[in-house]
Amino acid sequence: QVQLVESGGGLVQAGGSLRLSCAASGSIFSRNVMGWYRQAPGKQRELVATLTSGGTTNYADSVKGRFTISRDNAKNTVYLQMNSLKPEDTAVYYCNVFTYLSGQNYWGQGTQVTVSS
Repeated sequence: QVQLVESGGGLVQAGGSLRLSCAASGSIFSRNVMGWYRQAPGKQRELVATLTSGGTTNYADSVKGRFTISRDNAKNTVYLQMNSLKPEDTAVYYCNVFTYLSGQNYWGQGTQVTVSS
């Protein structure tokens, strides 16, 4: 059973920074995609950034140049460094892991990020 535990959310002023972490426990296998999604009130969940085990990244246009995704494979942990935060970045951020071997998709419980203007 895979569990994802997120941390690092909070309240920050516009222009500030936050770093989210997501630690995975259980068998996520060596070939996988780890990423972050977010959901603002009244909106659909959207992709923020993903990073494959091979090192390929993908970012939403709205966060390019401001957010950086990274991972520590030894710790099964993915990070999201968020700089130059804007009020429109306010959302619940969810960690996600997709494992190629099992074809399973796993989600964390979500962490709130609030950016004040």
